[in-house]
Amino acid sequence: MRFATLADASGSTTAAVLDGDRWRALPATDLSSLLARMPLAQAAGQAGPALEDHHPVLPLPSPTKVICCGLNYADHILETGRELPRFPTLFAKFADTLSGPSDDVVLPPGLQVDWEAELAVVVGAPLRGADIDTARGAIAGYTVANDVSVRDWQYRTLQWFQGKAWDRTTPVGPVVVTPDEVDPAAGLDITCRINGEEVQRDSTATLVFDAATTLAYISTFTTLRPGDVVLTGTPGGVGVARDPQRFLEDGDVVETEVAGIGLLRTTIRFAADSPTPA
Repeated sequence: MRFATLADASGSTTAAVLDGDRWRALPATDLSSLLARMPLAQAAGQAGPALEDHHPVLPLPSPTKVICCGLNYADHILETGRELPRFPTLFAKFADTLSGPSDDVVLPPGLQVDWEAELAVVVGAPLRGADIDTARGAIAGYTVANDVSVRDWQYRTLQWFQGKAWDRTTPVGPVVVTPDEVDPAAGLDITCRINGEEVQRDSTATLVFDAATTLAYISTFTTLRPGDVVLTGTPGGVGVARDPQRFLEDGDVVETEVAGIGLLRTTIRFAADSPTPA
């Protein structure tokens, strides 16, 4: 099944499920509030009227946690000069770091902005101290994300946080697809294109730590709740690791795609009236 948060022309939103080729309304304003109340399969049985003239927006606007796994594809780890890790490399974002599937990413000029295509996992049940099988059963679905990173800020210190948590710089969506339709462990193509040029391509089958393993590991030290979002890492091909390095420019269109799930189309804007970095 496929779920989304849809908006009408006035900006009013509703959670929705795809029924054939038509979206039907669900009893919540968005998928975050829906998952806090019930599993997606249960919600699908409460589908209401068909929706016309709606478009996908950020599907999960208010997760309690957004956790990211870095260095999780072997080729990306090797291009950074590191060895394969024994444990997941984790960092956190905030809910207001997320943006919708067609929203522009707007930043001040002069920053080194990079792309990172990612598979994201949506939690569907509470997890604390879970084993891998329990974690796998708690996955509500999968979506697409791009961990747009401000590299010059990321590498100011050994901690990455300040380069990863700029407001509205992590596009997510457009839909959440349930595990009965896609299996990342079996291999889904993940790609990123800049102005039509392919810059990343890999398979989710090559993740060092797959979705269930990552959720189980995180649940060892913090509770994951329905609607939380976990980004699973990016493949090789990022701009900072190229020779010469390459960063995004004003007007660049970044397309992020995971086969069987969906496509994000993000335009990068550098605006002089954005907050000026220190």
